[in-house]
Amino acid sequence: MTAVLCYLRVGGPLGLGVTRVARSVFRRQMTALARDGWRTLTLAEYAATPHPAPRTVLISFDDGYASLADFAYPLLAELRFTATTFLITDFVGQTNTWDVRYTWRRLPHLDWDTLERWRARGFDFGSHTARHARLTWLSDTAAADELGRSRDTLTARLGAAAARAVAYPFGAVDARVARLARDAGYDLGFGGVRGDPNDQLHLPRTPVYMWDVGNTPLGLRPGGWGAAGRFVAHVANRCAVGTSWMLKLRADSPR
Repeated sequence: MTAVLCYLRVGGPLGLGVTRVARSVFRRQMTALARDGWRTLTLAEYAATPHPAPRTVLISFDDGYASLADFAYPLLAELRFTATTFLITDFVGQTNTWDVRYTWRRLPHLDWDTLERWRARGFDFGSHTARHARLTWLSDTAAADELGRSRDTLTARLGAAAARAVAYPFGAVDARVARLARDAGYDLGFGGVRGDPNDQLHLPRTPVYMWDVGNTPLGLRPGGWGAAGRFVAHVANRCAVGTSWMLKLRADSPR
C-alpha cells in the first residue's frame, strides 16, 4: 500500500528522546514533497488504494500535541496537504502525564474544539487508544477496554469516520491485538516499520525521528538510503520498550 509516515512532535520545547522534529525540518520536507508533486491521502483514500500509487503518502501524527495546530496543521493546509492524527482519547485537552517526563514542563494535547475545527477543514483523526498502553502487555479484557473505550469516545465526539483506524502505541501489535482491534470495530490498524501491507489491522508505518533531516524523509526514499533509514527507525522504535518499562514501574509503584 501507499507509504505512511509518522511524526510525533513537530517543534516545541527541547527534551530528551528522539521524537522531536524541528519546525524548519518539517517545513522543508513538506515543501519539498509539494514541489515534487506528492499528494497526501485521507484515511478513506488510503483504504481505497490497495496498491502503491506514485507519489502518494499518508502523513500521520501520534499523540495529538497541541502545538500541531500552531504550526504543522496550518503549513499542511497552506500546501493543500492533509494528515491523520491518532489521539490518546483520555488525555484530549490535558497534558501528557501518561508519558515519562522527557521535557521540563508537561506538554498539552489538542482539545476537542480544536480537533473539530481541523476535522471540518479535511483533517482526519483516529485512535491511539485511551491511555497509550502497550497493548501486547495487557490482558484481553484490558486491551479490549483501551481499544473500545477510545473508539466510543471518538465516535461520540468526532463521528464514525474518526473511529475507523487505530495506531498501536509503540507500534506494538501481534495477532491477538489485531484480532481485538477488529472485534472493537476498527477497519485499519497501524503498527511499526515491519508491519504487513496485506493485513489491514497490522499495516506498516515509518516514524520520522530527529535525525531524519533531509528534504525527503527516509521512509519515502527508494534504494539503500531508504532501506537503511527504515531499519534505523525500526531499531529506535524497538528501543521504546524502555519507556514502556518505566511507565509500568511507575504504575506499579505504591502511591
